[in-house]
Amino acid sequence: MIAVLALIAGVVLGIVFHPTVPPALLPYLPIAVVAALDAVFGGVRAKLDGIFDDKQFVVSFISNVLVAGIIVYLGDQLGVGNQLSIGVVVVLGVRIFGNVAAIRRHLFRA
Repeated sequence: MIAVLALIAGVVLGIVFHPTVPPALLPYLPIAVVAALDAVFGGVRAKLDGIFDDKQFVVSFISNVLVAGIIVYLGDQLGVGNQLSIGVVVVLGVRIFGNVAAIRRHLFRA
């Protein structure tokens, strides 16, 4: 219930204050969102499997976003940022779809 209230509060605050992302951080935002989605779907899967740990979820969420951002930043510094961004999205996308498949199997027994 707390998570739902926090989600609603975040949406309302976003609508009211219209936050902007600094231009220097724009290349990292999509990667951060995909990394965060990976952690969220992993958390949902763990909850359905009965092994959810809130501390592990928070650490996973933060570390996924930071590591993905660092990989893309290093790629930018080396001149291969676009290729590493695609690689990060592919790897996290595979994990997301794997978690979604496990969630589907758990919910629909299929």
